[in-house]
Amino acid sequence: MWLKAINLSLLVLYPVAWFAPLLRAGLLPLFGLSEISVISGLQSLWDSDVVLALIVTAFALFAPYLKTLGLALIHFGIARRKLLPALDILGKLAMADIFLIAIYITVAKGIGIGRVEAAWGLYLFTACILASIAIGHLTARRRAPDR
Repeated sequence: MWLKAINLSLLVLYPVAWFAPLLRAGLLPLFGLSEISVISGLQSLWDSDVVLALIVTAFALFAPYLKTLGLALIHFGIARRKLLPALDILGKLAMADIFLIAIYITVAKGIGIGRVEAAWGLYLFTACILASIAIGHLTARRRAPDR
């Protein structure tokens, strides 16, 4: 029962995480930092690199949300447990997005031109992805109901 509730809460938390600030970036310490979210980053990508924007949209938006919906369908007995391996792959694709963001922050800090700080949205988005992975793992470990 609690797996269902946590999984359903992700349907609300993911959109919050998409609009929440992932990081704050600025050119010089004297100027204010601009907040960058998944959505604002995607908007910029659509203007500059459509292929990369499609890939990031798939990883950041569609993969985690589809996995959450798939797990909900399994929890409510609408879909079969045979769907779990495909949902596991979606979870891994979503986690790739977190690694990319972490690499960008590390590279930006290493260059030392500006200032980059992780914001609360990055932690929320990461927590959502990790919770989804845990829910998928626990769902796979649970014994299927007898029919």
